[in-house]
Amino acid sequence: MKFSIVTISFNQREFLERAIRSVISQSGVDIEYIVVDPGSTDGSRELIESYRNQISKIVFEPDAGPADGLNKGFAHATGDWFGYINSDDFFLNGALAQASEAIARNPTADCIYGDGYITDADGRPRRRVISKPFDAWSFVWGRSLVLQQSTFIRADGFREVGGFNIDNRTSWDAELLLDMSLSGKTLKHVPGLWSAFAIHEGSITGSQRHSALSKLNHERMFRKVTGRDRTTADLRRMKFYRHFDQLLQPRLSASKIADRLVPGRLPASLVGFDLQPKNPHRQERF
Repeated sequence: MKFSIVTISFNQREFLERAIRSVISQSGVDIEYIVVDPGSTDGSRELIESYRNQISKIVFEPDAGPADGLNKGFAHATGDWFGYINSDDFFLNGALAQASEAIARNPTADCIYGDGYITDADGRPRRRVISKPFDAWSFVWGRSLVLQQSTFIRADGFREVGGFNIDNRTSWDAELLLDMSLSGKTLKHVPGLWSAFAIHEGSITGSQRHSALSKLNHERMFRKVTGRDRTTADLRRMKFYRHFDQLLQPRLSASKIADRLVPGRLPASLVGFDLQPKNPHRQERF
């Protein structure tokens, strides 16, 4: 079994090496690594070039946004399973080996996803993220949670649903899973801390710079699933579900609070790999 991992990067040189090292430092699995940059001017391309002998394919061409960049990357992929890590996020040590074991235990799954951490820009953990079961209906009612950085998708399933919607510039990852669910694919949560999701002032989530567009995309996805517009009553129902789910999972809620408040509960850092390459070995490029 081979993983194809894609990183999309645009002017995030300060984080990019961490993401690259988190992929090429994985061991015990067959990895094809593809890096996409549509035109960075901050030194990112020079950094990517410095790792060329450890990257299977570099795509330096314009794109129509993150979803389009990912589609361009996966168009070159030859692996059995796809994963993607943004340039400011990173995998934890052993993540792909654990994902490989999870895939072997769940041979009928079209997508598996684990858990991870929310971190600051420097990779210091702020809290754990425990994913929840995903299906199309649960998602539009706000009852699903999938950590994108810990998600792996069967290549055939990705291609069958047409990849990412390039017009979705805020939640392309969620819409891909939504489309997979609507097409009858099996999505499976497997407990395991596999990745780090960095939230900072420059990130889409941290800055909330696309919040209005994100709302429009979620409204559109609600219509895709239900066939109608969301109403005020639906919003009240979502609020009820949020509180109801918290009551059903008191331990999870308590754990989130403890992660924030109890000193020493979380690791001091999650970056368990050397940021300087050592003894690089050439991988076959195509």
